[in-house]
Amino acid sequence: MVEWKKADKPVAYEEALAFMDGRVAGIHEGTAEECVWLLEHLPLYTAGTSAKAGDLLEQRFPVYETGRGGEYTYHGPGQRVAYAMVDLKKRGAPDIKKYVCDLQDWVIAALAEFDVHGVCREGRIGIWVNTPKGEKKIAAVGVRVRHWITLHGVSINVNPDLSHYSGIVPCGISEFGVTSLDDLGIKATMDDLDKALKKNFFG
Repeated sequence: MVEWKKADKPVAYEEALAFMDGRVAGIHEGTAEECVWLLEHLPLYTAGTSAKAGDLLEQRFPVYETGRGGEYTYHGPGQRVAYAMVDLKKRGAPDIKKYVCDLQDWVIAALAEFDVHGVCREGRIGIWVNTPKGEKKIAAVGVRVRHWITLHGVSINVNPDLSHYSGIVPCGISEFGVTSLDDLGIKATMDDLDKALKKNFFG
């Protein structure tokens, strides 16, 4: 059984980390259910375990070093963050690579509800879409695993201020830009996306 939580106001990053740590411990001990938490953060940058110092171009917002995989990314209002705390041992042989693919397929299926064709690209984690100005990233993926239980998850751009990405090289990739549903001309709400995420969840 997966519990779905939804925050009605922006969640502090430290609060989110503390919640994930506590929930993962509870799942490991058998005292808590798996959980998907849908939320937004105030503007901030996070640095994954592969982040390069030179990819922080301008410290416009607070920067948090985090244990998830990946490089620098941005979180802020207008972006749906979905933190997934699930036990991979309950889903067959634990396989982190397969789990990342499951996350990406989940986002692709949710975007398809809005007639957006998202794709994965070899060597580029995340979800990409074609735009009149070339291929751009619409969703990021970052994962950490403890006791074969997952932390962190995905972030999908609904209608964030895309200029906020200019302080970093998103995910270490400078040759491709970022986009959002709004940037693609799709006036979807957070609730619309949440329904699509819940409908297509793989767990």
